Amino acid sequence: MNLKYIGKDKEEKKVIDLGDNVKIGDNNFTIIGGPCSVESRSQIEKIASYLSEKNIKILRGGAFKPRTSPYSFQGLGFEGLKYLKECGEKYNMKIVSEILDPRDVEDAIDYVDIIQIGSRNMQNYTLLKEVGKVNKPVMLKRGMTATIEEWLMAAEYIALEGNDNIILCERGIRTFDNYTRNTLDLTVVPILKALTKLPIIIDPSHGTGVRRLVAPMSKASAAVEADGIMVEVHFSPEEALSDGHQSIDFRAFDELIEETNRVFDCISGIK
Repeated sequence: MNLKYIGKDKEEKKVIDLGDNVKIGDNNFTIIGGPCSVESRSQIEKIASYLSEKNIKILRGGAFKPRTSPYSFQGLGFEGLKYLKECGEKYNMKIVSEILDPRDVEDAIDYVDIIQIGSRNMQNYTLLKEVGKVNKPVMLKRGMTATIEEWLMAAEYIALEGNDNIILCERGIRTFDNYTRNTLDLTVVPILKALTKLPIIIDPSHGTGVRRLVAPMSKASAAVEADGIMVEVHFSPEEALSDGHQSIDFRAFDELIEETNRVFDCISGIK
């Protein structure tokens, strides 16, 4: 595997510095939280307020939503990005959100701190090249059927354009089993840490698609020394406009934070 950029100097691990002392990959365990979709100003405001109280520094939320069905909620677009930015400024939080179209990148960078490339766009090379030209960190999700090599080569497309501020995100892959939405592949953490200098975030919400499995897989992510997790949180998951079945409520998120940090502290103490 010819990794000219993301494999270079892999012993010196990449730290993504978002400013205001918010870093990913700095020997800490970053917890990113927020709803699958931004549904309204009041909805994202309520969630951001809660997350801020829990000292969560990075807010996730989908403004552009690539959905399997064209009849499903597609997101609020730039209106949703505006709501996210408002919350980020009010609660001093960094924003991560997905961009689907290369033509939207230039305008979107004013609203987000991390550009997310979703699973369906992992091999959208035009989009990868475009985000590689901007001075913003990029979270690259693994394609649902992608091999590790294909995933890393997609990251190389971004780095080749000059932007190596890349966060890899494992969000589960499609296998023969259909009990869970995807199969969360935690073996990628030690593999990627051996191959690249980039930080690795785990998405246990999409990785399982099952609400009760999010907390156990979050703890497992800390145990295998991932650099953090990205979890879907909603005050009323049953009423969420997208992926409510894999979102957890505030009470469950409280427990997840406490238990996952305990595992991380334990692993850190062993090292």
